[in-house]
Amino acid sequence: MTASLRFLGAAGTVTGSKFLVETDGARLLVDCGLYQGERELRRRNWADLPVPPDSIDAVVLSHAHLDHCGWLPRLVAGGFHGPVYCSPWTAKIAPIVLRDAAHLQEEDAAFAARHGYSRHRTPLPLFDTADADKAVALLRPLPFGVTRTLADDLEIVLHRAGHILGSATVHVSVADRSVVFSGDLGRRDHPLLNPPEPPPGANAIVVESTYGDQSHQPHQPQQLAAAISRAFHRGGTVLIPAFAIDRTPVLLMALRDLMRTGAVPQVPVYVDSPMALAALDVYREAVAEGGPEIRPQVRTDPHDPFDPGELQLVHTPQESQRLDQLSGPCIIVSASGMATGGRVVHHLQHMLPQPRNLILLPGFQVAGTRGRALLDGARAIKMYGGYVPVRAEVKSASEFSAHADADGIINWLRAAPWRPDTCYVVHGEPSAAATLADRVDGELGWCAAVARHDERVLL
Repeated sequence: MTASLRFLGAAGTVTGSKFLVETDGARLLVDCGLYQGERELRRRNWADLPVPPDSIDAVVLSHAHLDHCGWLPRLVAGGFHGPVYCSPWTAKIAPIVLRDAAHLQEEDAAFAARHGYSRHRTPLPLFDTADADKAVALLRPLPFGVTRTLADDLEIVLHRAGHILGSATVHVSVADRSVVFSGDLGRRDHPLLNPPEPPPGANAIVVESTYGDQSHQPHQPQQLAAAISRAFHRGGTVLIPAFAIDRTPVLLMALRDLMRTGAVPQVPVYVDSPMALAALDVYREAVAEGGPEIRPQVRTDPHDPFDPGELQLVHTPQESQRLDQLSGPCIIVSASGMATGGRVVHHLQHMLPQPRNLILLPGFQVAGTRGRALLDGARAIKMYGGYVPVRAEVKSASEFSAHADADGIINWLRAAPWRPDTCYVVHGEPSAAATLADRVDGELGWCAAVARHDERVLL
């Protein structure tokens, strides 16, 4: 049997994960992610796959972040109708993410049509809510450690990745060959989730490199507290563009610790994201259930780990708009995490011109996003067809990243029970991927290659 691997996304970039495993009689797509960031990359979202969607037998998702699952409605709209395997918690989170993404696509297209800033006469969404609902109907939960046979000599097993709730590494066996996809790897010091399981033995490993050339700084709550307190002293508001999935719960846990110890004054904390609110319910359910992904100390805490003390849940657009009229110190946590869309954009429009405010960016910002532009020191940011001046203080808080850093990735690879024939480095910007590949070669003595877009290799 001939088996091959084709890199259809997240090769040469940190977004759009899609990997096609092909045998003589079957096709399996590992992840089905949306491209984010630079316009050139986003345009790929509109392009067809090099294989017909209805020729793909199954999809397996590593986790429910948009850059790993967000193109699934488009795949379904193109004719895919097979099962989509994922962990049980991903099967609960992915519907939230996909329906929210469809809603934002529809809203953005409608807004562009009303205000005439699209180059298209009739702006259309990449996919709509009906497409998202069809994709959700295909989700099939697969518990960690359970083998699922997809076709003759083609099997998958999921293992805990510790990145977000439900995140998995994917072990694919094809006859007498196998390949492991890391998905996004979590940190060993994640405050809520247990660390990743070691990789199973495989002939090939496909590993992410988001932070392949960086080391995370130790958690420094005193610096975070100082920045927040400075903004409050100025009479400002703290705005945190945060990923709804995982980042918002983790931020709430950190704010709870700072306010309980008195490092930060007790102020209202507003969570302004329908997706974050829905995801928070799932995270609370997971903590209450106390499964193997949740750290023991979180499971045994009798208090709500996600309530800093004055937690306010913002549901409606009208409630969200009223936040811009608040006076007095408060914290607003709102999606999206890279300020590419969602309610956070109108908060930025209101808050960026005011020097008293603080914009806190907790995590990786893809090139071409508003978050990355802010992080790089832009003096004006484009939104809603115009530019807004940046006068507010902007601060990075990369210690909140849910990704393993370079040392964490190397240590995860080192735990493999045997040396693979090849380690393929993906899901990173070019410098990060190249640096990690050099470390895999130099420190582990493995054959390492940075995958190229649309490259095909034999397994």
